[in-house]
Amino acid sequence: MATQSVTIMGGGNTGFATAARLTFKGFEVTLFELPEFASAIEPILESKTIQLDGVLETGPAKIHGVTSDVKEALDASDLVLLIVPAYAHRAFAEACAPHLRAEHTVVLMPGTFGSLEWAQILKSHDVSGVTLAEVDTAPYVCRKTSPDGATIWGEVTALGMGALPSTETERVRQALDPLFPGITAYPDVMACGLSAMNPVVHPPGVLMNAGRVEYSRGDFYFYEEGVSPSVAKVIMEVDRERREVGRALGYDLTPANEAFHRAGFGPRGDLWATINGSRMLTQLRAPGTLDSRWLTEDIPYGLAAWSLVGAQYGVDTPVMKGVVDIGSIVMGLDGWTAGRGVEELGIAGMDRETLAEYLRTGVVD
Repeated sequence: MATQSVTIMGGGNTGFATAARLTFKGFEVTLFELPEFASAIEPILESKTIQLDGVLETGPAKIHGVTSDVKEALDASDLVLLIVPAYAHRAFAEACAPHLRAEHTVVLMPGTFGSLEWAQILKSHDVSGVTLAEVDTAPYVCRKTSPDGATIWGEVTALGMGALPSTETERVRQALDPLFPGITAYPDVMACGLSAMNPVVHPPGVLMNAGRVEYSRGDFYFYEEGVSPSVAKVIMEVDRERREVGRALGYDLTPANEAFHRAGFGPRGDLWATINGSRMLTQLRAPGTLDSRWLTEDIPYGLAAWSLVGAQYGVDTPVMKGVVDIGSIVMGLDGWTAGRGVEELGIAGMDRETLAEYLRTGVVD
């Protein structure tokens, strides 16, 4: 699989930043957005130029291609990076399925079990042979700061990935390493999906600062001011339950505070110390409204999914359940059904041994 070319799907914050950064690194990048959201890439459709600012390379990045034609995007490279919110994973899978080839590798950045949902959608379209993968977090701390530009405040130095089937892990890791040097491998996509940090931090952090978000419209530094020692205690209890779900499936997952440190966010210590010592995270402001991806994505596709998987394998997650229930009231939607559970992941009723074999082979007998 050639890595000199790469297709990036998604015209949002991280899609723009990654397209520009990889262009600066010498890759031939094609940026794609679904036709219904093509307004996101319209400002660069003619110029094919993204203005990059921040702590890495800066200046205009002339990317190879910009398109809302999915076949054109998939023909441009065998390596596809899907960089969109979890609630958009299904729409992209449905759009891509008719045009995917066995040579394709699709990497969800991040995935949070999205690769498992993609596998079910591709199966429904009779598409086989495609390697799916996901990473545990976005590669950059970044924002789209103008219609044609993005700013990178920091780079994740220890990105982790998992592949489906897991027998393809090392091949995919080697393909991604030139793009994201130092990327490491999880045993499989389940371990990777359980290692996403956004669902651990965002929902409890936002809900415990709900009044301040609404009153100030997010005019405060979320990590520096919002994640106080008491908030950090709740986050770490959510994290403890996440690790219990992982332990039931045979994984020894890294605690959130250590994961933040290894990713390059801040110094080693407890979560509060790591976050407050972070030059990257302390620059990020809170969401301007409670109608934010930090709830609408990280609850249904993060905490609820983890809790439902845990329940199937005998792990109770009372703190996660409480956050999902309170978040559902705030969001005005059922966090338990709005995202993906074991049915959508294609693992309903699987015992541990069957699940392990499926993750290894990508095939259900």
